[in-house]
Amino acid sequence: MDEIPLSAQCWMLVVLVICSAFFSMAETAMMASNRHRLRHLASEGNTGAALAVKLLGTTDKLLGVILLGNTLLNAAAAMLTGNIALTVFGEEKWALEIGTVFVTFCLLVFAEITPKVIGATHPDWLTQRISFILTPMLRVAYPLIWAVNLLVTGLLKLLRLQPKSGHEEVRLSTEELRLLVLESVHGIPGQHRTILLNLFDLEDITVEDIMQPRSAVEAIDLQASLDDIRQQLATSYHTHLPVYDGDPGNVIGILHQRKLLSHVLAGDWDHDTLREQLSEPYYIPEGTQIYSQLQFFKENRQRLGLVVDEYGEIRGLVTLEDIIEEIIGKFTTSLPGSGTEHRWGLDNTVLVEGSKPLRELNRSLELDFPLDGPKTLNGLILEYFQDIPEAGISAKIGGVPMEVVQTQDTSVKIVRLTKPS
Repeated sequence: MDEIPLSAQCWMLVVLVICSAFFSMAETAMMASNRHRLRHLASEGNTGAALAVKLLGTTDKLLGVILLGNTLLNAAAAMLTGNIALTVFGEEKWALEIGTVFVTFCLLVFAEITPKVIGATHPDWLTQRISFILTPMLRVAYPLIWAVNLLVTGLLKLLRLQPKSGHEEVRLSTEELRLLVLESVHGIPGQHRTILLNLFDLEDITVEDIMQPRSAVEAIDLQASLDDIRQQLATSYHTHLPVYDGDPGNVIGILHQRKLLSHVLAGDWDHDTLREQLSEPYYIPEGTQIYSQLQFFKENRQRLGLVVDEYGEIRGLVTLEDIIEEIIGKFTTSLPGSGTEHRWGLDNTVLVEGSKPLRELNRSLELDFPLDGPKTLNGLILEYFQDIPEAGISAKIGGVPMEVVQTQDTSVKIVRLTKPS
């Protein structure tokens, strides 16, 4: 070493520090890279991503070659720095101390902190390029890496800390997937991100949460006069209507208006004609998850179902459109009262109907009403008071101050909500 010129030794030290910086950056970038994105790029034919996926599949060998190279380079840099210090300062006692401080500073700043920050900032971009260098290095140093890993494995077994055999595939829970979607602000358009988040909620929502309650379902009474039925058909906003015989709970079929239209226009129809056009009602248990119900609608070629409780009593009605709206948001605007969603007024209050579903209010007003009990605002208020409150009574339910504005018969009709502070 003494025969090598001082300038050459300095250049050698610079090269060692740069190579050590490469290994530090490679270690951070490989460990911080997004494996799912790399797999996607590899499936599209990206060679660098494919090599990176292969390297990450043998993490022990990958870390072995990186740490082996880094350790050898740091040791060589320390030895070379000591030789340079002795050459410059002679046999002075403080020469090695100065060399130690200098090499520590260089390695810390230029070979550790800076490259690690770069690797953590651009992990995916660097990983696809670093893999072309690490792959041949791993092949060349494989025997040495194998021997080192063999010793490490023996030591871990001695300490009873050996890892599980094989490499378990990374599995993400629903909440982890939700977090990935939420954090992908720049990768996924806002509307698409909302749809994906809604899909994650499908398994937690039942048809009872989205159904139209029985009191709000438009239906035809077979015992009504033909003139009344004709008037109802002329003003109805629905193409499918349940038909009952006297008792709203006694649904005998579902009418598709198009099937009856020609008879009505020709004027040769009566109650028997109407009855002949009915199709069998399709019943849905109230606890059915809407994800499953979407599949059931597809398998049974249905678009509408009557929701029943455990006693077989009709609770309400749910349609295919109701489920689709849970995924992509509201899109029907032709029905009365189905215009824009509720919005807070300038005085931070809003008037809402008691029949409004709590899920809809939580979404449109960014509230946090509990969803594990009553499904509507009216049901929540009745459960809270254990009675039918009079108009003017106020309460704070679910952290939301509210005032009962109007009641009718056995339900709360209008409520004024105040935005929580």
